[in-house]
Amino acid sequence: MEKVSEKRSDSLASPVTGSSTAWSDDSRDPENGPNPIKKLSFFERRWQKTIFSRVQRDCGSDASEETYGTIIRRLDGCPKGYHQIATFQSSDPNFLLYRGFGYLHCRLLSALQYDIECLETELDKLDEWEKSKGNPEGRLTCKEHDDSYASKDRFPKVFQLRFKRTRPELLAELKTKLLEYDEVLLKTREVSTLQRPSNKDYRSVKSWFMNHEPVVQGEWKYIRREEDIITLRTGRECAGFDGYVEYLLTYLDACLEKCHCHVIRNVFMTKSLREKTKDPNLKYYAPARVDTLVGIIITTIIFILLVLPVVALYEISSVGERASAFEAIGILIIFTLVFGMAMSILTKAKRHELFAACAAYCAVLVVFIGDFTTQTVVIAQ
Repeated sequence: MEKVSEKRSDSLASPVTGSSTAWSDDSRDPENGPNPIKKLSFFERRWQKTIFSRVQRDCGSDASEETYGTIIRRLDGCPKGYHQIATFQSSDPNFLLYRGFGYLHCRLLSALQYDIECLETELDKLDEWEKSKGNPEGRLTCKEHDDSYASKDRFPKVFQLRFKRTRPELLAELKTKLLEYDEVLLKTREVSTLQRPSNKDYRSVKSWFMNHEPVVQGEWKYIRREEDIITLRTGRECAGFDGYVEYLLTYLDACLEKCHCHVIRNVFMTKSLREKTKDPNLKYYAPARVDTLVGIIITTIIFILLVLPVVALYEISSVGERASAFEAIGILIIFTLVFGMAMSILTKAKRHELFAACAAYCAVLVVFIGDFTTQTVVIAQ
């Protein structure tokens, strides 16, 4: 029992003083009873707890990371081939570039269209033949009678020599062709609505294929057909401006890396994104963080475009001359044009949305012009 208590006392020793909060058997006073060696203060207990937690975390960090850490499909070390291509393209939605095969869709639609037109012409000839004979069996006016003549053997020799099949057989084949044509037509429309990739994304994917050559050249040359490449990623509200911001971040990161500063990488790249690859030419920025930066930039630009004309109009109104009204109108026109250009560049607003935004912005400035003009007139009187 004494050995166990000694081990327990040693295990609770303070990292600072080496003393213990437990009662020591060697420090017993026969008159006053047992005395503690030393009591730890509040700060010493907190520091002891912190040290123990850090030691425990460091000892079990490797095991816990291996057991409970996030599983990341890393691009480095992938075997060359389609495994490497799939890993690269799935690492970022901007890299999902494939061929749309627009030419083949049109070629197939044209062939099906011609086949259906031939069947349509044959059907018209059958109807004309029935009409010329006076519709003796009522096959044109009764579908039940027409279906009963599904075999050519029931028709006269003249019909058998002139036509290859009966009307029910022709309609059955026409139904199959039409369904096939409609399916290809609708799929072609869906593929044609997919967007083209941005120049930045296309150049990035093409450069990666040219630098790594994961498969033989004949099997990755599809990326060279730029006019037929589509992206599976849907368009963002300000995708063009986002690409420019990412380009600036890459340029700043390259400049700061020469000074051994990794602030861009630490701020705009998460830990999992940094672990995907060690390739210095391949950067994975967190979309949420880039969107936040873009939102801050756009908000700042809008704020400046609202404040600057108000300040300019206030300066003009303080002059109080007759020409100040025309100067105010000129400022209104210039800033409205600048606002419209900023909206068209920074966002993907539609025409009616752009018109409504410019009209609202112009209306706000007109209100300020009216207030300043009234103030000038009152001061002059």
